[in-house]
Amino acid sequence: MKSFKTLITAGLTTCSVVIILPTLLVLPFHSQTDGKLTDQLQYNANQVEAASKNKNELVEISVYRTKTKKVEKLPIEEYVLGVVASEMPAIFEPEALKAQSLSARTFIVKRLEEGTELDEGGIVNDTVQFQVFQDRDDLKKKYGADYDSKIKKLEDAVKATEGQILTYDGQPITASFFSSSNGYTENSEEYWKNSLPYLKSVASPWDSVAPNYIAKKAFSVKEFESKLGISLTSKSSVGKVISRTKSNRVEQVAFGKTILTGKEIREKLELRSTDFSWERKDNQIIITTKGYGHGVGMSQYGANEMAKQGKLYDEIVKYYYKDISITSLNKKDFEELSEAAKK
Repeated sequence: MKSFKTLITAGLTTCSVVIILPTLLVLPFHSQTDGKLTDQLQYNANQVEAASKNKNELVEISVYRTKTKKVEKLPIEEYVLGVVASEMPAIFEPEALKAQSLSARTFIVKRLEEGTELDEGGIVNDTVQFQVFQDRDDLKKKYGADYDSKIKKLEDAVKATEGQILTYDGQPITASFFSSSNGYTENSEEYWKNSLPYLKSVASPWDSVAPNYIAKKAFSVKEFESKLGISLTSKSSVGKVISRTKSNRVEQVAFGKTILTGKEIREKLELRSTDFSWERKDNQIIITTKGYGHGVGMSQYGANEMAKQGKLYDEIVKYYYKDISITSLNKKDFEELSEAAKK
């Protein structure tokens, strides 16, 4: 079967000949018209352009909106736009926004293939449980007077990568991303259970430009013990870090005979990352963190700094996701995704 790209190209060529050629034949008589010919030519050109925009309109994403408690259906590229706008600052470089578009689109395509629907309806919700999503009304409130310029920038980034996803061995990857690292990304198996060949630790030295790259958070001793479900036996110390990951994040901490992982501590204390250290001052425990997020996959601030240095979006994603390919979905892919979305 011919690729969808080939089919649409052939269709547009035929459309151009049928629609535009007859009008070109009367161009010598343009001076005898009252401007209607120019308008007709522009209309015909718009029709041709519109014909090229429908290759993935069949695929609709069902999103459960947590505020309205309703499921909304929208075209996949509109969903990607709302995710990119929610997950990455619009002031970021265009190439970073394109990289984010690829991650967002890959995530939802993989989710569609899995075919699991939420109990409340929809294939995803609009929270960090999946990907944060805001629609255009939300974004108008968010951007205010800058809405037109920012939405145009985001639309351009999404359009530039339309239909493209990240694959490994022919399959959509788990395209995880986060805000900023501690200087290195994390191996997937050191934060989650699964070891994925494309989610391996790489240096990301640019991340220190992120706001609140180093942050502090204080707890009372009582609150600290309660949240972690432990008891501190010493009045001067906290817990002993007994191992770190290859990227220097906390792997395990011993509180007497109780062992907690860095991930458990981060989640229970709502810390910015698993690269943390602490000190005890009287009745307080002060924790210092470096970076923001789980650290697995693409660093968003790292991607933006790479873009500032002239790196293109394909270079960015292939740096953070090892040995992956950028794959353009064809007609058959869209048809299969459409069927999966309807189930």
